[in-house]
Amino acid sequence: QVQLVESGGGLVQPGGSLRLSCTASGSIFSINAMGWYRQAPGKQRELVATITSGGRTNYADSLKGRFTVSRDNAKNTVYLQSNSLKPEDTAVYYCYARVVTTYTPSGDYWGQGTQVTVSS
Repeated sequence: QVQLVESGGGLVQPGGSLRLSCTASGSIFSINAMGWYRQAPGKQRELVATITSGGRTNYADSLKGRFTVSRDNAKNTVYLQSNSLKPEDTAVYYCYARVVTTYTPSGDYWGQGTQVTVSS
């Protein structure tokens, strides 16, 4: 009943910039938080950053300072940007949202993922 659609992935050079977008749609009453996780080949999915509806952010310690998460509450959209990508940032990036729907008090939802490849 909730869909998250990511966009903005692709091939980026080391040191280059990235801006991902994710928009939530469906039977949404409210969104408590949105954010981004990523999964590199052969590794577990890990936190990148999250942001609450009030604007409070949480970043993975290793990524703090290189990534910025922001949100447009009116558009149900979350963004992730970086101006200093590294090859180790190569991963599938998944949008996340904690949503109160028409039918349930709260639930976690995931996008299908968008590939980000950082390479020369």
